[in-house]
Amino acid sequence: MGRVGVLLLNLGGPDKLEDVRPFLYNLFSDPEIIRLPVPLLQKPLAWLIANSRASKSKENYREIGGGSPLRRITEEQAQSLQEHLRQRGQEVQVYIGMRYWYPFTEEAIARIKRDGIEKLVILPLYPQFSISTSGSSFRLLRSLWDDDAELQHIEHTVISSWYDRPGYLQAMADLISQQLDQFPEPERVHVFFSAHGVPVSYVQEAGDPYQREIEACTQLIMDTLNRPNDFTLAYQSRVGPVEWLRPYTEDAIAELAGQGVAELLVVPISFVSEHIETLQEIDIEYREIAEEAGIETFQRVPALNTHPTFMADLADMVVDALNAPNVTLDAIARPEKRVKIYPPERWEWGITPAAEVWNGRMAMLGFIALILELISGHGPLHFVGLL
Repeated sequence: MGRVGVLLLNLGGPDKLEDVRPFLYNLFSDPEIIRLPVPLLQKPLAWLIANSRASKSKENYREIGGGSPLRRITEEQAQSLQEHLRQRGQEVQVYIGMRYWYPFTEEAIARIKRDGIEKLVILPLYPQFSISTSGSSFRLLRSLWDDDAELQHIEHTVISSWYDRPGYLQAMADLISQQLDQFPEPERVHVFFSAHGVPVSYVQEAGDPYQREIEACTQLIMDTLNRPNDFTLAYQSRVGPVEWLRPYTEDAIAELAGQGVAELLVVPISFVSEHIETLQEIDIEYREIAEEAGIETFQRVPALNTHPTFMADLADMVVDALNAPNVTLDAIARPEKRVKIYPPERWEWGITPAAEVWNGRMAMLGFIALILELISGHGPLHFVGLL
Protein backbone atom coordinates (compact mmCIF):
# COMPACT_ATOMS: atom_id res chain seq x y z
CA MET A 1 0.00 0.00 0.00
CA GLY A 2 3.00 2.33 0.42
CA ARG A 3 3.13 5.23 2.85
CA VAL A 4 -0.33 5.90 4.28
CA GLY A 5 -1.70 9.18 5.60
CA VAL A 6 -4.94 10.43 7.14
CA LEU A 7 -6.08 14.01 6.58
CA LEU A 8 -8.41 15.31 9.31
CA LEU A 9 -10.54 18.22 8.10
CA ASN A 10 -11.98 20.85 10.41
CA LEU A 11 -13.20 24.43 10.47
CA GLY A 12 -10.34 26.10 12.32
CA GLY A 13 -10.54 28.98 14.75
CA PRO A 14 -8.57 32.06 15.82
CA ASP A 15 -5.77 31.19 18.23
CA LYS A 16 -5.72 34.69 19.74
CA LEU A 17 -7.81 37.86 19.62
CA GLU A 18 -5.71 39.44 16.86
CA ASP A 19 -6.66 36.51 14.64
CA VAL A 20 -10.42 37.07 14.87
CA ARG A 21 -10.81 39.60 12.06
CA PRO A 22 -8.74 37.69 9.43
CA PHE A 23 -10.42 34.44 10.48
CA LEU A 24 -13.85 35.97 9.89
CA TYR A 25 -12.69 37.30 6.53
CA ASN A 26 -11.58 33.81 5.48
CA LEU A 27 -14.86 32.35 6.71
CA PHE A 28 -17.15 34.74 4.87
CA SER A 29 -14.99 34.65 1.73
CA ASP A 30 -16.20 31.08 1.24
CA PRO A 31 -19.16 31.05 -1.19
CA GLU A 32 -20.55 28.03 0.68
CA ILE A 33 -21.07 30.26 3.74
CA ILE A 34 -22.63 33.22 1.90
CA ARG A 35 -23.85 32.62 -1.64
CA LEU A 36 -23.83 35.70 -3.89
CA PRO A 37 -25.11 36.06 -7.46
CA VAL A 38 -21.95 38.00 -8.38
CA PRO A 39 -18.76 36.13 -7.28
CA LEU A 40 -16.60 39.27 -7.58
CA LEU A 41 -18.47 40.75 -4.62
CA GLN A 42 -17.58 37.84 -2.30
CA LYS A 43 -14.38 39.29 -0.91
CA PRO A 44 -15.62 42.90 -0.51
CA LEU A 45 -18.66 41.60 1.35
CA ALA A 46 -16.45 39.31 3.48
CA TRP A 47 -14.31 42.34 4.35
CA LEU A 48 -17.38 44.33 5.41
CA ILE A 49 -18.80 41.52 7.53
CA ALA A 50 -15.46 40.72 9.14
CA ASN A 51 -14.96 44.34 10.14
CA SER A 52 -18.51 44.78 11.41
CA ARG A 53 -18.49 41.56 13.44
CA ALA A 54 -14.90 41.59 14.69
CA SER A 55 -15.53 43.59 17.86
CA LYS A 56 -18.42 41.41 19.07
CA SER A 57 -16.60 38.22 18.09
CA LYS A 58 -13.50 39.32 20.00
CA GLU A 59 -15.64 39.79 23.11
CA ASN A 60 -17.02 36.28 22.67
CA TYR A 61 -13.54 34.79 22.36
CA ARG A 62 -12.36 36.85 25.32
CA GLU A 63 -15.08 35.17 27.40
CA ILE A 64 -13.57 31.75 26.67
CA GLY A 65 -9.94 32.68 27.31
CA GLY A 66 -8.93 34.82 24.35
CA GLY A 67 -8.94 32.28 21.53
CA SER A 68 -10.33 29.03 20.18
CA PRO A 69 -9.12 25.71 21.63
CA LEU A 70 -10.02 23.96 18.37
CA ARG A 71 -6.49 23.65 17.02
CA ARG A 72 -5.13 22.21 20.26
CA ILE A 73 -7.97 19.70 20.57
CA THR A 74 -7.72 18.67 16.92
CA GLU A 75 -3.97 18.09 17.36
CA GLU A 76 -4.73 15.92 20.39
CA GLN A 77 -7.29 13.98 18.33
CA ALA A 78 -4.72 13.48 15.56
CA GLN A 79 -2.15 12.15 18.03
CA SER A 80 -4.70 9.84 19.65
CA LEU A 81 -5.89 8.55 16.26
CA GLN A 82 -2.33 7.87 15.17
CA GLU A 83 -1.69 5.88 18.36
CA HIS A 84 -4.91 3.86 17.97
CA LEU A 85 -3.93 3.03 14.40
CA ARG A 86 -0.44 2.01 15.48
CA GLN A 87 -2.00 -0.36 18.00
CA ARG A 88 -3.88 -1.93 15.08
CA GLY A 89 -0.62 -2.45 13.20
CA GLN A 90 -1.18 0.53 10.90
CA GLU A 91 1.81 2.86 10.52
CA VAL A 92 -0.11 5.94 9.48
CA GLN A 93 0.81 9.62 9.57
CA VAL A 94 -2.11 11.87 10.58
CA TYR A 95 -2.35 15.44 9.23
CA ILE A 96 -4.66 18.34 10.11
CA GLY A 97 -6.18 20.62 7.47
CA MET A 98 -8.27 23.57 8.68
CA ARG A 99 -10.57 25.37 6.26
CA TYR A 100 -10.33 28.94 7.56
CA TRP A 101 -7.29 29.18 9.84
CA TYR A 102 -3.92 27.63 10.55
CA PRO A 103 -2.89 24.97 9.77
CA PHE A 104 -4.72 25.50 6.48
CA THR A 105 -5.66 22.57 4.28
CA GLU A 106 -3.11 23.77 1.72
CA GLU A 107 -0.36 23.49 4.36
CA ALA A 108 -1.40 19.93 5.18
CA ILE A 109 -1.34 18.98 1.50
CA ALA A 110 2.18 20.43 1.16
CA ARG A 111 3.34 18.24 4.07
CA ILE A 112 1.61 15.20 2.61
CA LYS A 113 3.51 15.70 -0.66
CA ARG A 114 6.78 16.32 1.18
CA ASP A 115 6.38 13.10 3.19
CA GLY A 116 5.81 11.00 0.10
CA ILE A 117 2.35 9.75 1.10
CA GLU A 118 1.04 7.26 -1.47
CA LYS A 119 -2.42 6.46 -0.02
CA LEU A 120 -4.52 9.07 1.76
CA VAL A 121 -7.73 8.75 3.78
CA ILE A 122 -9.64 12.04 3.89
CA LEU A 123 -11.70 12.23 7.09
CA PRO A 124 -13.78 15.30 8.04
CA LEU A 125 -14.37 15.84 11.75
CA TYR A 126 -18.01 16.64 10.99
CA PRO A 127 -20.23 13.59 11.65
CA GLN A 128 -22.95 14.85 9.31
CA PHE A 129 -22.32 16.05 5.76
CA SER A 130 -23.21 19.60 4.73
CA ILE A 131 -22.25 21.52 1.63
CA SER A 132 -21.07 24.32 3.95
CA THR A 133 -18.68 22.18 6.04
CA SER A 134 -17.36 18.90 4.63
CA GLY A 135 -18.55 19.87 1.15
CA SER A 136 -16.58 23.11 1.18
CA SER A 137 -13.38 21.32 2.22
CA PHE A 138 -13.89 18.58 -0.37
CA ARG A 139 -14.29 21.12 -3.16
CA LEU A 140 -11.14 22.91 -2.06
CA LEU A 141 -9.28 19.61 -2.16
CA ARG A 142 -10.74 18.84 -5.59
CA SER A 143 -9.37 22.14 -6.93
CA LEU A 144 -5.95 21.39 -5.42
CA TRP A 145 -5.97 17.94 -7.07
CA ASP A 146 -6.99 19.43 -10.42
CA ASP A 147 -4.16 21.98 -10.33
CA ASP A 148 -1.34 19.72 -9.14
CA ALA A 149 -0.17 16.79 -11.24
CA GLU A 150 1.85 15.47 -8.30
CA LEU A 151 -1.28 15.07 -6.18
CA GLN A 152 -2.96 13.06 -8.91
CA HIS A 153 -0.47 10.28 -8.24
CA ILE A 154 -1.64 9.99 -4.61
CA GLU A 155 -4.32 7.34 -4.22
CA HIS A 156 -7.07 8.69 -1.96
CA THR A 157 -10.41 7.76 -0.45
CA VAL A 158 -12.99 10.03 1.17
CA ILE A 159 -15.21 9.38 4.18
CA SER A 160 -18.07 11.80 3.54
CA SER A 161 -20.10 11.35 6.74
CA TRP A 162 -20.22 8.95 9.66
CA TYR A 163 -23.14 10.02 11.89
CA ASP A 164 -24.41 6.43 12.13
CA ARG A 165 -21.16 4.76 13.25
CA PRO A 166 -21.82 2.52 16.30
CA GLY A 167 -18.72 3.70 18.17
CA TYR A 168 -19.58 7.36 17.70
CA LEU A 169 -23.18 6.75 18.82
CA GLN A 170 -22.01 4.80 21.86
CA ALA A 171 -19.53 7.51 22.86
CA MET A 172 -22.27 10.14 22.64
CA ALA A 173 -24.67 7.96 24.65
CA ASP A 174 -21.98 7.39 27.30
CA LEU A 175 -21.40 11.12 27.74
CA ILE A 176 -25.15 11.79 27.99
CA SER A 177 -25.59 8.98 30.54
CA GLN A 178 -22.78 10.34 32.71
CA GLN A 179 -24.46 13.74 32.84
CA LEU A 180 -27.97 12.38 33.37
CA ASP A 181 -26.80 10.37 36.35
CA GLN A 182 -25.77 13.57 38.10
CA PHE A 183 -29.42 14.65 38.36
CA PRO A 184 -31.55 13.55 41.35
CA GLU A 185 -34.23 12.21 38.98
CA PRO A 186 -32.49 11.47 35.66
CA GLU A 187 -35.63 10.32 33.87
CA ARG A 188 -37.25 13.77 34.33
CA VAL A 189 -34.46 15.61 32.52
CA HIS A 190 -35.22 16.88 29.01
CA VAL A 191 -32.39 16.04 26.57
CA PHE A 192 -31.87 19.00 24.25
CA PHE A 193 -29.82 18.44 21.07
CA SER A 194 -28.41 21.67 19.62
CA ALA A 195 -26.95 21.42 16.11
CA HIS A 196 -25.30 24.07 13.98
CA GLY A 197 -27.92 25.39 11.58
CA VAL A 198 -27.79 25.98 7.83
CA PRO A 199 -30.04 28.14 5.62
CA VAL A 200 -33.27 26.42 4.61
CA SER A 201 -32.38 27.03 0.97
CA TYR A 202 -29.39 24.71 1.30
CA VAL A 203 -31.75 21.86 2.13
CA GLN A 204 -34.77 22.69 -0.01
CA GLU A 205 -33.05 24.09 -3.11
CA ALA A 206 -29.50 22.71 -3.06
CA GLY A 207 -30.35 19.23 -1.76
CA ASP A 208 -28.06 19.37 1.28
CA PRO A 209 -28.57 16.12 3.26
CA TYR A 210 -27.54 17.80 6.52
CA GLN A 211 -30.98 18.10 8.12
CA ARG A 212 -31.86 14.49 7.28
CA GLU A 213 -28.58 13.23 8.73
CA ILE A 214 -28.88 15.37 11.88
CA GLU A 215 -32.41 14.11 12.54
CA ALA A 216 -31.40 10.49 11.95
CA CYS A 217 -28.33 10.92 14.15
CA THR A 218 -30.39 12.34 17.01
CA GLN A 219 -32.77 9.38 16.92
CA LEU A 220 -29.89 6.89 16.71
CA ILE A 221 -28.21 8.43 19.76
CA MET A 222 -31.45 8.24 21.75
CA ASP A 223 -31.93 4.63 20.64
CA THR A 224 -28.39 3.85 21.78
CA LEU A 225 -28.95 5.70 25.06
CA ASN A 226 -32.07 3.59 25.66
CA ARG A 227 -33.57 5.85 28.32
CA PRO A 228 -37.13 7.17 28.62
CA ASN A 229 -36.19 10.87 28.52
CA ASP A 230 -38.03 13.29 26.25
CA PHE A 231 -35.79 15.04 23.76
CA THR A 232 -35.74 17.98 21.35
CA LEU A 233 -33.60 18.88 18.35
CA ALA A 234 -32.97 22.55 17.55
CA TYR A 235 -30.50 24.61 15.51
CA GLN A 236 -28.10 27.35 16.60
CA SER A 237 -25.62 29.87 15.13
CA ARG A 238 -27.71 31.39 12.35
CA VAL A 239 -26.28 34.43 10.57
CA GLY A 240 -28.03 37.03 8.42
CA PRO A 241 -31.67 37.71 7.51
CA VAL A 242 -32.45 34.52 5.58
CA GLU A 243 -34.45 31.69 7.10
CA TRP A 244 -32.41 28.91 8.70
CA LEU A 245 -33.46 25.46 9.85
CA ARG A 246 -35.97 25.57 12.68
CA PRO A 247 -36.65 25.41 15.52
CA TYR A 248 -33.99 27.90 16.59
CA THR A 249 -32.27 26.89 19.82
CA GLU A 250 -33.25 30.04 21.73
CA ASP A 251 -36.91 29.69 20.71
CA ALA A 252 -37.03 25.99 21.59
CA ILE A 253 -35.55 26.67 25.04
CA ALA A 254 -38.17 29.32 25.75
CA GLU A 255 -40.96 27.03 24.51
CA LEU A 256 -39.83 24.15 26.73
CA ALA A 257 -39.67 26.48 29.72
CA GLY A 258 -43.22 27.57 28.96
CA GLN A 259 -44.28 23.93 28.98
CA GLY A 260 -42.90 23.52 32.51
CA VAL A 261 -39.58 21.83 31.72
CA ALA A 262 -37.27 22.59 34.64
CA GLU A 263 -34.15 20.56 33.88
CA LEU A 264 -32.36 20.72 30.56
CA LEU A 265 -29.35 18.69 29.41
CA VAL A 266 -27.89 20.20 26.23
CA VAL A 267 -26.08 17.96 23.73
CA PRO A 268 -23.90 19.66 21.07
CA ILE A 269 -24.65 17.11 18.37
CA SER A 270 -22.78 18.49 15.34
CA PHE A 271 -19.57 19.30 17.22
CA VAL A 272 -16.91 16.77 18.24
CA SER A 273 -14.59 19.37 19.83
CA GLU A 274 -15.05 22.20 22.28
CA HIS A 275 -14.99 25.58 20.54
CA ILE A 276 -16.73 28.96 20.47
CA GLU A 277 -20.20 27.52 19.79
CA THR A 278 -20.10 25.20 22.80
CA LEU A 279 -18.05 27.22 25.27
CA GLN A 280 -19.59 30.63 24.57
CA GLU A 281 -22.82 30.31 22.60
CA ILE A 282 -24.26 27.37 24.53
CA ASP A 283 -22.56 27.72 27.92
CA ILE A 284 -23.04 31.49 28.24
CA GLU A 285 -25.66 32.87 25.83
CA TYR A 286 -28.14 29.99 25.86
CA ARG A 287 -27.65 29.45 29.58
CA GLU A 288 -28.75 33.05 30.18
CA ILE A 289 -31.77 32.59 27.91
CA ALA A 290 -32.72 29.40 29.76
CA GLU A 291 -32.41 30.96 33.20
CA GLU A 292 -34.44 34.00 32.16
CA ALA A 293 -37.12 31.71 30.73
CA GLY A 294 -37.39 29.79 34.01
CA ILE A 295 -35.23 26.69 33.41
CA GLU A 296 -33.98 25.74 36.87
CA THR A 297 -31.06 23.49 35.85
CA PHE A 298 -29.11 23.99 32.63
CA GLN A 299 -26.32 21.46 32.06
CA ARG A 300 -24.30 20.58 28.97
CA VAL A 301 -22.79 17.35 27.75
CA PRO A 302 -19.10 17.93 26.95
CA ALA A 303 -17.87 17.52 23.40
CA LEU A 304 -16.27 14.21 22.51
CA ASN A 305 -12.72 15.60 22.14
CA THR A 306 -10.51 12.49 22.68
CA HIS A 307 -13.14 10.21 24.24
CA PRO A 308 -11.59 6.69 24.04
CA THR A 309 -14.60 5.02 22.38
CA PHE A 310 -14.84 7.83 19.84
CA MET A 311 -11.14 7.72 18.99
CA ALA A 312 -11.22 3.93 18.67
CA ASP A 313 -14.14 4.25 16.26
CA LEU A 314 -12.28 6.84 14.17
CA ALA A 315 -9.40 4.36 13.91
CA ASP A 316 -11.79 1.59 12.87
CA MET A 317 -13.26 3.97 10.31
CA VAL A 318 -9.83 4.57 8.77
CA VAL A 319 -9.02 0.84 8.65
CA ASP A 320 -12.40 0.14 7.05
CA ALA A 321 -11.76 2.84 4.45
CA LEU A 322 -8.33 1.43 3.62
CA ASN A 323 -9.85 -2.01 3.03
CA ALA A 324 -12.84 -0.80 0.99
CA PRO A 325 -13.05 0.45 -2.61
CA ASN A 326 -11.90 4.05 -2.90
CA VAL A 327 -14.43 6.87 -2.79
CA THR A 328 -12.73 9.65 -4.72
CA LEU A 329 -13.04 13.41 -4.56
CA ASP A 330 -14.52 13.26 -8.06
CA ALA A 331 -17.49 11.40 -6.62
CA ILE A 332 -17.88 13.67 -3.58
CA ALA A 333 -16.71 17.16 -4.49
CA ARG A 334 -18.78 17.62 -7.64
CA PRO A 335 -22.28 17.26 -6.16
CA GLU A 336 -23.88 19.16 -9.03
CA LYS A 337 -24.24 15.71 -10.55
CA ARG A 338 -26.92 15.04 -7.93
CA VAL A 339 -27.63 18.41 -6.31
CA LYS A 340 -27.34 22.02 -7.40
CA ILE A 341 -25.14 24.00 -5.07
CA TYR A 342 -26.04 27.29 -6.74
CA PRO A 343 -29.64 26.79 -7.89
CA PRO A 344 -31.03 29.50 -10.19
CA GLU A 345 -34.34 30.81 -8.87
CA ARG A 346 -37.03 30.80 -11.56
CA TRP A 347 -38.49 34.29 -12.00
CA GLU A 348 -42.22 34.74 -11.33
CA TRP A 349 -44.22 37.95 -11.59
CA GLY A 350 -45.91 39.34 -8.50
CA ILE A 351 -45.12 39.17 -4.78
CA THR A 352 -43.42 35.80 -4.83
CA PRO A 353 -40.47 34.16 -3.07
CA ALA A 354 -38.45 34.52 -6.28
CA ALA A 355 -39.17 38.24 -6.46
CA GLU A 356 -38.22 38.65 -2.82
CA VAL A 357 -34.93 36.83 -3.40
CA TRP A 358 -33.97 38.97 -6.37
CA ASN A 359 -35.13 42.23 -4.76
CA GLY A 360 -33.04 41.35 -1.73
CA ARG A 361 -30.04 40.61 -3.89
CA MET A 362 -30.36 43.88 -5.80
CA ALA A 363 -30.69 45.77 -2.51
CA MET A 364 -27.59 43.97 -1.21
CA LEU A 365 -25.61 44.88 -4.32
CA GLY A 366 -26.71 48.51 -4.08
CA PHE A 367 -25.73 48.67 -0.40
CA ILE A 368 -22.31 47.12 -1.08
CA ALA A 369 -21.71 49.55 -3.94
CA LEU A 370 -22.60 52.49 -1.68
CA ILE A 371 -20.27 51.32 1.09
CA LEU A 372 -17.41 50.79 -1.35
CA GLU A 373 -17.94 54.26 -2.81
CA LEU A 374 -17.97 55.83 0.64
CA ILE A 375 -14.73 54.03 1.49
CA SER A 376 -12.94 54.70 -1.81
CA GLY A 377 -14.25 58.20 -2.51
CA HIS A 378 -14.89 57.27 -6.16
CA GLY A 379 -18.00 56.19 -8.01
CA PRO A 380 -21.13 57.38 -9.87
CA LEU A 381 -22.58 59.27 -6.90
CA HIS A 382 -19.38 61.27 -6.52
CA PHE A 383 -19.30 61.84 -10.28
CA VAL A 384 -22.75 63.50 -10.32
CA GLY A 385 -22.05 65.45 -7.14
CA LEU A 386 -24.42 63.61 -4.80
CA LEU A 387 -21.52 62.60 -2.50
